[in-house]
Amino acid sequence: MKVGEICQRAVVCIDNTVDLSAAAQMMRERHVGFLVVYRSGDDLRRPIGVLTDRDIVVEVIAKKVAADSLTVEDVMTRQPVIANEHEELADVLQGMRIAGVRRVPVVDARGALMGVIAVDDAFDVLTNFMCEITGSVKNEQRVERRTRAS
Repeated sequence: MKVGEICQRAVVCIDNTVDLSAAAQMMRERHVGFLVVYRSGDDLRRPIGVLTDRDIVVEVIAKKVAADSLTVEDVMTRQPVIANEHEELADVLQGMRIAGVRRVPVVDARGALMGVIAVDDAFDVLTNFMCEITGSVKNEQRVERRTRAS
């Protein structure tokens, strides 16, 4: 299964020059803890970083730095793990595990942002797959029992 088939298309992204307080407010309003960062003026929104609520806590709050004095680019994680839409889900998940991340931006062949894949998305796919298999096995067992009973 390709990553582009299951990634979430509704991505909350942000310009790298936005002040950090505005980014935190966006996270609060949109109920997300992960923003994909793109360079100001880039219409394709090619990811140059990611910003998480954890980044803000660890790099700003814990260090008692004034958030108003910082931009998204000052705190974002640079060179994030990025998945290509045509990559196999298993390969991307392995890369995420190695990097210790739960979400990554997904890009097309031009590098344009097209979605985000999260570990939870893959878990949902696996759960649905297992339910389908289990249902199929149960249905086959019922048919087999009925056949033997006749």
